[in-house]
Amino acid sequence: MRIALLSPRGPLYRHRKGAWKKSLRYAPLTLTTLAALVPEQLNADIMLVDEGIEDIDCGLDADLVGMTVITGSAPRCYELSGRFRSRGVPVVLGGPHVTLMPDEAALHADSIVVGYAEESWPELLRDFGNGCMKPRYVQRPGLELRNLPFPRRDMIPAGRYVTTATFEATRGCINDCDFCVVPTAWGRKPYLKPVEEVVADIRQYGAREVLFLDLNLMADPSHAAALFESLVPLSIRWYGLSTTVIASDEKMTALAARSGCRGLLLGFESLVDESLHDIGKGYVSPGEYLNVVRTLHRHGIAVQGCFVFGMDHDDAGVFMRTARFTVDARIDLPRFAIRTPFPGTPLFRQLSGEGRILTENWELYDCQHVVFRPALMSAEELFDGHLKAWKYAYRYGSIIRRLGAVRYRLGLIAAANLGYRFYCNRIRRFASNGGTA
Repeated sequence: MRIALLSPRGPLYRHRKGAWKKSLRYAPLTLTTLAALVPEQLNADIMLVDEGIEDIDCGLDADLVGMTVITGSAPRCYELSGRFRSRGVPVVLGGPHVTLMPDEAALHADSIVVGYAEESWPELLRDFGNGCMKPRYVQRPGLELRNLPFPRRDMIPAGRYVTTATFEATRGCINDCDFCVVPTAWGRKPYLKPVEEVVADIRQYGAREVLFLDLNLMADPSHAAALFESLVPLSIRWYGLSTTVIASDEKMTALAARSGCRGLLLGFESLVDESLHDIGKGYVSPGEYLNVVRTLHRHGIAVQGCFVFGMDHDDAGVFMRTARFTVDARIDLPRFAIRTPFPGTPLFRQLSGEGRILTENWELYDCQHVVFRPALMSAEELFDGHLKAWKYAYRYGSIIRRLGAVRYRLGLIAAANLGYRFYCNRIRRFASNGGTA
């Protein structure tokens, strides 16, 4: 059996045509995880293709094609699926967009996988081998992420990524942000991998620097503490994602640092209190942000701070207020996004009910296009303002000021800043129709 596992990407990331170069790309876990889950008894020949680093050959020789679909890549996935199916090659679709929009995805596939695939993907493959593949496979409620094979990282070209040492210790998030696909697609239950299995995976791969792709590594504090304690003997450096809440627990922050944490991505989202309440993040306050950054810096942890523009309380002044804050607070790596109402989320339902959705061209749902009508400005003003914030934060003077006090991994952080400067000076080039729908 010949299985081709593909990860098509949207226009911002597609090989040769996208904005990102190797220096800002890390190896995804989805393809390598799916490859590891293929039952050994099938004796399958498996091919992995990430369109972020190489072209997809629509004439490839395969008995079955599987594709992982995010909303921004859905049109590309459907296009590729049509080409393979026209040749008589069956196609299976899975991933976040399929879980959000299963009926739509089913129109473009021979079978779909809804939810996490740890159990349903092997079941589908066994059925396919027996000639009885069903049109839909759905994650069962009691799924647990334990006793699973390690991802097949050996199957991807290491030289094409800044790192292949990508891992996860948890999956999901306990929060309920209205724009996030996670609670809509998978609920708010965090799925926890046994700490000993996470550590064993890191040991067997021999990684010295690790990137955790967990959406909220601190979702379960006791699990996080156990993980950090177990990482201490490994003497590694690691990076991950968290919420700003981590900085309110000095002991947890210190333990994370002792375990090797050298950088965290934090979703600050907005400097406007009303906006945080609207999106479901009323548990944080912009007045605490400066202390969050200082606390993490004090422990030697760099901060990638993410902000979203286009909230209903955002006016024309929000862009520069936010950009200046990132410089004054010395956030190591600021990132700005446009509010995006992904299909199936409460935000999409709200804006759709108000007649404010401008397009359902999913390719534009990448957080860098305006796909809805903002409340206090035009779509063009929202796009232009977010671009202005990017360019201010990544002026050479801003970079120097933000990184002036950095005494840890300065070379890496500076390189990442130059990469984002490259990107922000080319946003308009890569965003169709000037960035609006």
